[in-house]
Amino acid sequence: MSGVFARIRLSYGQKLFLLASVPLILAVSAIAILVAAQSRALAEREIRSLETQLLEAKKRELRNYVTQARNGFYFIYGSAPPNDDAAKERVMQILAAMIYGEEGFFFVYDYDGTNLVSPRQTELINGNWFDLTDSEGTKVVQEFITTARSGAGYVEHLWPKPSTGEEGRMITYVTSFPSWQWAVGTGVFIDDVLVSVAAARAEVEARVQRTFVYISGITLAALLLVFGSGLVLNIRERRLADAKLKELTQRVFDTQEEERGRVARELHDSISQILVGVKYALDIARRRVAAGDDRASDTLAKGIDNLSEAIHEVRRISRDLRPGVLDDLGLGPALKALTDDFRNRTGINTQFETVVFRNRLDQDAKIALYRIAQEALTNVERHSGATEVRLDVRGHRTGATLRIADNGSGIEQRPPGPNQGIGLRNMQERMDQLGGTLRVLSSRTGTVIEAQVPLTHMLPPEDGRSQQPKARA
Repeated sequence: MSGVFARIRLSYGQKLFLLASVPLILAVSAIAILVAAQSRALAEREIRSLETQLLEAKKRELRNYVTQARNGFYFIYGSAPPNDDAAKERVMQILAAMIYGEEGFFFVYDYDGTNLVSPRQTELINGNWFDLTDSEGTKVVQEFITTARSGAGYVEHLWPKPSTGEEGRMITYVTSFPSWQWAVGTGVFIDDVLVSVAAARAEVEARVQRTFVYISGITLAALLLVFGSGLVLNIRERRLADAKLKELTQRVFDTQEEERGRVARELHDSISQILVGVKYALDIARRRVAAGDDRASDTLAKGIDNLSEAIHEVRRISRDLRPGVLDDLGLGPALKALTDDFRNRTGINTQFETVVFRNRLDQDAKIALYRIAQEALTNVERHSGATEVRLDVRGHRTGATLRIADNGSGIEQRPPGPNQGIGLRNMQERMDQLGGTLRVLSSRTGTVIEAQVPLTHMLPPEDGRSQQPKARA
């Protein structure tokens, strides 16, 4: 080995390059390891924070469901003695009718473990399930009863999904009707939270791997170019990456806050007012029943109608947050459902046209175009005063285009910047992320919005045929 090194004669330049490159390679390797470790640690903190936020949101949702349900029939429970079987039957009927979403329902167990209400899994009714255990060994019904005896609380467990029968992880909020010795609650499956967290971790690992690739490329370029230029370029790229990461993180937080504000306004402006009306109707009915007034049934019917309207609003808000038809059937049926709902809700003449796509849009493009259509229709309803709206989506040689046109009063023209509308800015950002374009043409006779996604977001013909030959966009 020493003879080999003796025969290798390096020039001064080669020695200088070797002297410069070895520390560079070692330094870059150390930096890459440090960046990967710090990235993983930071991402793990963010993922844990995201998981906590999602679970807390689900818990608040469950608590609100149970509170609203209890308020809806508290006038029956509050005035009924412990042995009033008729009152119990009325409350069980109300709870059995309170189903929501694809999996949501209310249940009732007495303190002995007998199921009294289970609208989606009727085989459980009147059976004693005190010793029911999930696959992890949790005695689910006993936990329900223990939590109810202590007042109220949450139980995390596994439970078979009513739609498939497969076990899924669930968070359940349980409260107590102590005078009837009932444990009443409802739960929500958190598979979506677990999937989101797993996807986030996978994305972090992919980012770390990409970071290693980028650093290796930068190192190679630095070895081929002047050492000093390569070093400066490396520092500059790192700063830009940090700035983009901060900007992206801030954008995510801003989007979350905007969505929370929108949902809060929806709840306050629609559901809250409807439920107040239900409360007053039930209060009036109670007084009329006490007074023997024959109009009590009419007042109760009005309260039930208002409660049905509140349930419809909750479903509409849930559908606006994430329409299931978009994942199940594609963009075309999702947009048609959106326009039909918009037409029925607002009375505005809304038409939708599309053609069968030979190439299917990928998931990112479908979500972006659906959200743009949703935002555009919201602007039409709130600001334009339009009487007609036309939506059109179709594919072409360069990609796919969504076009929304109305005959309203137009959009106030403003230069890009902080004064630009949030809705238009969100549309533009979605197109920027996809590498697409957004055009807004507005005048006093109407507004036209065109969103175009590039061909790179269309699945190849062979993939489209193999998966679903006649699928829409």
